[in-house]
Amino acid sequence: MPTKSYNPITPARRFITTMDFSELSKEGPEKSLTVRKSSTGGRNHYGRITSRFRGGGHKRRYRIIDFKRDKKEIVGKVASLEYDPNRTANIALIQYSDGEKRYILAPLGLAVGATVLASEKADIHVGNCMPLKNVPPGTTLHNIELKVGAGGKLARSAGAMVQLVGFEQGYAQLRMPSGEIRIVPETCWATIGQVGNLDHENLTIGKAGRKRWLGRRPHNRGVSMNPVDHPMGGGEGKSSGGRHPTTPWGKKTKGKKTRKNKRTDRFIMRRSKK
Repeated sequence: MPTKSYNPITPARRFITTMDFSELSKEGPEKSLTVRKSSTGGRNHYGRITSRFRGGGHKRRYRIIDFKRDKKEIVGKVASLEYDPNRTANIALIQYSDGEKRYILAPLGLAVGATVLASEKADIHVGNCMPLKNVPPGTTLHNIELKVGAGGKLARSAGAMVQLVGFEQGYAQLRMPSGEIRIVPETCWATIGQVGNLDHENLTIGKAGRKRWLGRRPHNRGVSMNPVDHPMGGGEGKSSGGRHPTTPWGKKTKGKKTRKNKRTDRFIMRRSKK
């Protein structure tokens, strides 16, 4: 889906780009597959801010996405391709032969009228879902499970793709977008193809107000604050901080390794950085 630019009739319009939604449905979402979504403003259940610079933004309803693809052995037809304000990828409304409707992530190349199937014996076609053990090496995948039946967790954002490298001792070897090679049980399910909306990474926000529509409030730097407010604040003139970058609470940042999940280290064969 290509991007669209505008004539520079205002300073913001000079740089702003948006997606061209001509390929998407102009009707509203399927009401039976949407639920109310509350805005947290970056606050937890105690009312304390745990994520700064959040708040406001446009109202939106959450679209229920079928990440599990547990509608097995039933053929579905793509009824429409739709925009989803809750994610970077577009979504596809699937009308199954038994009358049920579900949303899935729209992969690249999936068109209205195409059929999709979740089955162990499904063909290697875009949008079909099957266990990793039945997929030939070299295939491009998305929406990949980490645990059987838990639903897809890997490669769900716009343009994301994972390549199946091979198999060994009951595990499938996957090459992640970062170059990392990770192993996943070969009985986990995955969807064929690459997530669509590839041009999302080429968008230019263009103006501050568009960030506010997304619920992002102004973000001020630590070096612009006073010493009482941030460890990097203070100094004469425009100081650069005078120390390694830290959070407002003194924790190292910008390069500090934060991974603590040693339980899953054994599933990483090669990291993205040597």
